[in-house]
Amino acid sequence: MTKGAQMYEGKAKKVFATDDPTLVIVDYKDDATAFNGEKKGTILGKGVINNRMSNLLMQMLEQNGVPTHFVKELSERETVVKKVTIVPLEVIIRNIAAGSFSKRFGVEEGTVLKTPSLEFSLKNDDLGDPLINDYHVLSLGLATKEEIATIAGYAFKVNELLKAFMLKLDIELVDFKLEFGKTADGTIVLADEISPDTCRFWDVHTHEKLDKDRFRRNMGGEVEAYQEVMRRLMGE
Repeated sequence: MTKGAQMYEGKAKKVFATDDPTLVIVDYKDDATAFNGEKKGTILGKGVINNRMSNLLMQMLEQNGVPTHFVKELSERETVVKKVTIVPLEVIIRNIAAGSFSKRFGVEEGTVLKTPSLEFSLKNDDLGDPLINDYHVLSLGLATKEEIATIAGYAFKVNELLKAFMLKLDIELVDFKLEFGKTADGTIVLADEISPDTCRFWDVHTHEKLDKDRFRRNMGGEVEAYQEVMRRLMGE
């Protein structure tokens, strides 16, 4: 497979064309951003960890009935994925109150929610990724009723599988963000990544934060936190 021209560069990844129009190569960067790009920095080795972790977890999900964009890991930072049109929604599942959820609803961080909650936000940095509901999604033509149901169904399934998987590593899955895309034939698949960039991971025993909150909140130790999740994941 030949790596072609760069098609896109986001906050955490670059995307390159290939000689197969249905496939692209994703290259993970060490760049870190928070608050819709207002805070910028670097987390050394993050790209390698996020690439390898996402690929491992996507394969686990695929084996358990969640279709993903994953095709093949090329190197520590590069992976071949199916070319998709991203549905412009960020899909957020929460198991424990934290971050913006705690602020919005006045719920103390760390409160276990009675049932997992699902939120959609419009994928638009310029607007600050505002929260939207199903009716907004339909009104704006971002997805059909059937597509919303499919996405929500997959998101809750990912939550069940990922929560159980991480618990075996003594990691609590607090909340996480997913993105979905459509392949050329309209099939919805899980896209983007699953990593400490997109998930809140807490140590089960100490509740130590093992994710990007350490960067967001100027706590320090983010490199070690990412490495610790990877160490547990790989059993090293």
